[in-house]
Amino acid sequence: MTNVRDALLAVEAGADAIGVVLASPSPRSVRPEEAREIFAAVPPSVTTVAVSSIGRPEDLPAILSLRPDAVQVPADLEVPSRAGLRVIRMLAPGDPLRDDCDAVIIDASHGRGRAFDPDYARRCVVSSSVPVILAGGLNPGNVAAAVRAVRPYAVDVCSGVEAMPGLKDGRLVRAFVKVCRMMDP
Repeated sequence: MTNVRDALLAVEAGADAIGVVLASPSPRSVRPEEAREIFAAVPPSVTTVAVSSIGRPEDLPAILSLRPDAVQVPADLEVPSRAGLRVIRMLAPGDPLRDDCDAVIIDASHGRGRAFDPDYARRCVVSSSVPVILAGGLNPGNVAAAVRAVRPYAVDVCSGVEAMPGLKDGRLVRAFVKVCRMMDP
């Protein structure tokens, strides 16, 4: 999320979590002050996730100072242990599974809409000792098939619900969440 309006739109649609990108060259990257404002606007029942794809240890203090519920980081970035902070490690095809985290996210796309590798994702779901989140090229039209094929713990969407990079399309957000809710057992 790049703004409060989009975050509240996702919450209203029924999203379980919202993420903000920090310390990244992505057009979706926000400054810590903007992330703090977005996180403050969502209810405590919605998980806040600070996402950093660069993996520079020097960026972590500013990210952690936002007090997100979780931090999503590259597989090899060490995150200091902090009470109440969940760590989600990003994995791409070829990466070994990690269990030194609370979940892994299969994401080689990084917001570029590139489709996930279904074989790698399925192997991760079957073998992982932690929950697996699926990302990469998902949108309202393909998320149901992706969930049926891979059976992830959760799904993550970015460009698949955007009107333009960094700005969400309310109709697509609502459609995506609706399809995901229909997939719940």
